[in-house]
Amino acid sequence: MTPPADVSGILTTDRIAQALITGVPGVASGRVVVGFNWTAVEGPNALGLAATPSRADGARATSETGSYAGRPLAELARLFVSDNPYERAIGLAAANAHWNRDTPELIDGDGLAASGGGRAVVIGRFPGLEAKLPGAVVLERDPGPNDLPAERAADVIPGCGDLVITATTLVNGTLGGLLDLADPDCRITLVGPGTPLCPAFHGLGIRRLAGFVASDRDGCFRAIMEGSGARAFRRFGRAVSRTAS
Repeated sequence: MTPPADVSGILTTDRIAQALITGVPGVASGRVVVGFNWTAVEGPNALGLAATPSRADGARATSETGSYAGRPLAELARLFVSDNPYERAIGLAAANAHWNRDTPELIDGDGLAASGGGRAVVIGRFPGLEAKLPGAVVLERDPGPNDLPAERAADVIPGCGDLVITATTLVNGTLGGLLDLADPDCRITLVGPGTPLCPAFHGLGIRRLAGFVASDRDGCFRAIMEGSGARAFRRFGRAVSRTAS
């Protein structure tokens, strides 16, 4: 019997958490910044990012606020399983401070390209999307004139050839349910500065991971503290992707 969508989504979300957290070391973190648009955690070898959730999403500061910096990355990464989106963002950023290192297998590119054949569905309205994926069906929580509401996911994802998902779904907890809607042969890409470049994510059915590697941490932190959007990061690192072999 096929499980209900909500149960299936929960199971997949547990697998996402396991893939993300397993392997993150207990080394001390550096700076932790929660900005207007982005959250960042510094590790010894990388800077990790995650989209900052809003109060409308249920995000709230905790009694631990102000004491996260310096804690082991593994401890911070475990916050990803919190029911508080504020802590989930810190957890994701901490994990990315391990996974999003500059390694030889990474290639330049933002991942916004169809893999070939079939209908393309995109979760999130990305800048310049129409030029890169013309005709794609776009689902948005706050839909514009050419978008569909996010609630239509179950109507348009099944049967699509390419599914491009914003990494913000890791913070708002919707990624698991979206993955469950895709056909087994769907070409899935996870996109955005908050995407973990984590090999275990390929085991979740995600073919391409398109994220960000920071080369100028101080520049990234300045941009985050001033409320910059993702475009500002282009000056301080590079968009990269890794594809399942």
